Amino acid sequence: MTPHLQARSNIRKTWMLMGGFFVFIIGIGWALSFTYNDPSILYAAVGFSMFGNFMSYFFSDKAALAASGAKPMDPKNPKHKVALRIVENLAISQGMPTPRVYIIDDTAMNAFATGRNPKNAAMAFTTGIIDGLEKKELEGVAAHELAHIKNRDILVMTIVVTLIGFISIMADLFMRGAFKSGRASGGDDRARLVILIIGAAFAILSPIIAKLIQLAISRKREYLADASGVEMTRYPDGLASALEKIGGQNKPVKRAGTATAHLYISSPFLDRDKTSVDFLERIFSTHPPIQQRVANLKGMNK
Repeated sequence: MTPHLQARSNIRKTWMLMGGFFVFIIGIGWALSFTYNDPSILYAAVGFSMFGNFMSYFFSDKAALAASGAKPMDPKNPKHKVALRIVENLAISQGMPTPRVYIIDDTAMNAFATGRNPKNAAMAFTTGIIDGLEKKELEGVAAHELAHIKNRDILVMTIVVTLIGFISIMADLFMRGAFKSGRASGGDDRARLVILIIGAAFAILSPIIAKLIQLAISRKREYLADASGVEMTRYPDGLASALEKIGGQNKPVKRAGTATAHLYISSPFLDRDKTSVDFLERIFSTHPPIQQRVANLKGMNK
């Protein structure tokens, strides 16, 4: 798939995810409204779903940066200055706005891009990747992340962060409601039963729903971002070497969570997508294996 087609596909996926979230919340609101014979519950569900989509579209990047503990890079810091200059030069070469650049205080080597469009994009690098990579390798990583921005991968990737967060909140709220309803005496037995069923369903299905939403983001995006990044630098060995170093480390990103894992250039958890060839692990990973990505990059030299 070309970058242009990828961008169009990501825009469609974004609308589908937001539309699905809207219908899902309203469906739950309707069920509760019918059970309690209270139309205000449905109105509240409509308001909540609209609020959730609004927050997802306009504030997901801030949520992702805050969740990772990212802070703006200091242009007076020599190492930060190098990274800032690399990102700026790459953006200028592509005729793109320069993304905001952040630093995450973590010794693990990783990076991600976030935002809803190139004008509102941001990149974040860990201190580990700034300290552990050579300039050409860091340039390869920055180009990979800029490719995500150019291909509009960040649009759907960033919105997923907030949607998963809302699903987790709802699962917690319904479990609390189910627990309280189960212990309460008197009242409407039918209403308590509905709350208990929804609460139990959320407890079972919320992690599955969250994973399915993440898997809606094709892992092929990483291969395309690798290739697009190499087109920017004209040096596949830089990114290949960077990925080898990232894959060779044994450190998780401390503040990475399930909701943000898919944003990173490599899975921020231990041993995920690094060297494993287990079928199920590869199917449910948010990233393709690093070994395969490195092989593809080295094949570009032939």
